[in-house]
Amino acid sequence: MPGHTLTLTTPSEREIVMTRDFDAPRELVFEAHSKCEHMANWWGPRRYTLTLCEMDFRPGGAYRFVQRGDDGAEYGFRGEFREILPPERIVWTFEFEGMPGHTSVDTLTLEDLGGGKTRLTAHSLFETVEDRDGMLSSGMQEGASETWDRLAEYLQTLRR
Repeated sequence: MPGHTLTLTTPSEREIVMTRDFDAPRELVFEAHSKCEHMANWWGPRRYTLTLCEMDFRPGGAYRFVQRGDDGAEYGFRGEFREILPPERIVWTFEFEGMPGHTSVDTLTLEDLGGGKTRLTAHSLFETVEDRDGMLSSGMQEGASETWDRLAEYLQTLRR
């Protein structure tokens, strides 16, 4: 059973599934994903700052995030929201602007574990095995783990 650390599996050659439990109600975890005012507090590893967040949080709406590293380098990400089912699921596309044309479909599922706890599962489906392997070799597991650590911390501030 997952705990406060990220669990990563690769159920097929084109998939990555990450899971982590959070000490926060499902509605709050969902809310933290739905607005730039929240995303700016936790999205990305600690060495990055979210300098641009544009989000039209509705099915068919687009988003774009730009993060700046300690070294001043900027990295853009974009996609489209395909399905939003509060507070259970968000389906969106994800594309790193530095490698256009390599888009994954990501499904975030939020499971109410009771007692104010939530299990977040992020399922990414890639177009090719090469895209999936490229994502795995990019350091994404460490980045996602640190990002979700930041999310856990931010959720505690929201609960207060």
